[in-house]
Formats: sequence, C-alpha cells, structure tokens
Amino acid sequence: MELIYAELELINGDDLALVRRNILTEGEIKRIKVKVLVNTSSVMLCINEKIQEQLQLPVIERKKIRMADGSVREYDIVAPVELRFKNRRTCCQAIVLPCDSQSLLGTVALDDMDILIHSQTRELVINPDHPYFTQVKIKECISIEQ
Repeated sequence: MELIYAELELINGDDLALVRRNILTEGEIKRIKVKVLVNTSSVMLCINEKIQEQLQLPVIERKKIRMADGSVREYDIVAPVELRFKNRRTCCQAIVLPCDSQSLLGTVALDDMDILIHSQTRELVINPDHPYFTQVKIKECISIEQ
C-alpha cells in the first residue's frame, strides 16, 4: 500500500491569539512547514519533539495512547496548533512523539478541514463538492417534548 504525504503549515495558536490582541506582530508568529504522513487509522495530529520545541507549544496534559501494535504509552498533548492546507485551516491538539518521529495527520483534522484522499492520484485534495469553503457534518439535536 502506497503511503500518502502532504505538506501542511503548523502554527502556534497562542501566537495567533496574541496577534489578534496586538501583543505580537505577524512576523513574530512561530510557524513551520511540515511533511506529514496522512494516517486514516489515527484520530489526532501527531508531531515530534523537535516541532514542539520550534513552535514552543505548551503541554496541556498527558494521555495514554493505544498504538497500532496494541501497546499503550503515555505522551504529552500540546495545544493549540493551527494547521493550514491550501485554503483550509483548523485548530487542534497534538500528540508529541519522541525525537524526530514522523508527523501524522489524523482523521479529526481531515474531517474538520473537509479534505479528502484522492483515490486515483493518492494525494490530499480539497473536497471538490466544497472547493471554496469548508463544510462539516453535524447531527441536529432534536428536542422531544412530552
């Protein structure tokens, strides 16, 4: 099976908030372009310690994570991380993997940015049904009166 990679821009979400408050300038935002492995078996974004250090992302908690081999390990979770791909963006948490591990893009960010894996070219693409805006799916909450 062929692996699918994509280039994303990762940005320190706290820096973006500080720019909105006129505390930092656009030039002071910590950002990095990263080649990520698109992993539909993973739920969350995974980055490595080097990326966390470069973006100076704060650890917000530690979580036990079940790995593909069934083992359970504990990892730091950082946030907020803004991801950008073409005309799409989302903000999320990320699992911090050791050293210079491969970064992974999971299904939560894929769904939130409304991007797909093109079945023939095996690359990440903007959803052709919604090329100019993100459309996310939610279920409407229906109130049942008695």
